[in-house]
Amino acid sequence: MKVKLASNYGFCFGVKRAIKIAEDYKNSSTMGPLIHNQDEINRLKNDFNVGLYTNLSDVKDNDTIIIRTHGIPKDDLKNLRAQKAKVINATCPFVTTPQQIVKKMSKEGYSILIFGDSDHPEVKGVQSYGEDQNDVHIILEPSDIDKLTFKNSKIATVAQTTKKKEKYLEIVNALILKNKEVRVFNTICDATFENQDAARDLSKEVDVMIVIGGKNSSNTKQLHSICLENCKDSYLIENDTELEKSWFLNKKLCGITAGASTPDWIIQQVIEQIESFN
Repeated sequence: MKVKLASNYGFCFGVKRAIKIAEDYKNSSTMGPLIHNQDEINRLKNDFNVGLYTNLSDVKDNDTIIIRTHGIPKDDLKNLRAQKAKVINATCPFVTTPQQIVKKMSKEGYSILIFGDSDHPEVKGVQSYGEDQNDVHIILEPSDIDKLTFKNSKIATVAQTTKKKEKYLEIVNALILKNKEVRVFNTICDATFENQDAARDLSKEVDVMIVIGGKNSSNTKQLHSICLENCKDSYLIENDTELEKSWFLNKKLCGITAGASTPDWIIQQVIEQIESFN
């Protein structure tokens, strides 16, 4: 059996930037998990003594706090900066963009629609930049639009950076049919497009597909969903310990892709483990 990597996979720009920041600031702590990959978070803890805070109340004077790639709510950031802690913002620039769009559009009197997961930290952060929180709406399906009541006649829409562009287009089309003025901002990250397209292409030609990444990662789950459309034997794993030899019996070509928070060292371990099954 041969192993073939997708043409685009793994760490995106925002994650590479955040990891570099964490490595540069030894003995710091992150506000929330820096990225959606526990193995990489453990490496930063063990090699660079980068800790983790989940509550603002735990932050101490003179701490160095790194803001996670997904960003945090506006008021949390404001409160952190008001404390005697050093704040290093590692929010991905592609996440900062929808934050600023929501801030600007809501000030200009637009109702806000976000295509994304309401429980995702990125979406919570973006939502917080709306002037009127009761007029910032979050949906996942076009049919959800019928359940909404917008306070304004004009609407601005953004998307979680890791969502499928096809689904966003469906939502935008449904929104335009029901409203006279709609401002559409394409905030889905290019790296997400490239990784999804590469995964889609590779999954069409392989017998088995392995998607590597955090199971709580939105972009990794999207990759797995895309691969399943073309290859029924597609599996989502976080590291090599989750591989099962039975997956590869009588298979000739194994495809591999990885989420934007998956480091190269984990990908290499997975490849080596798969090759050991031959």
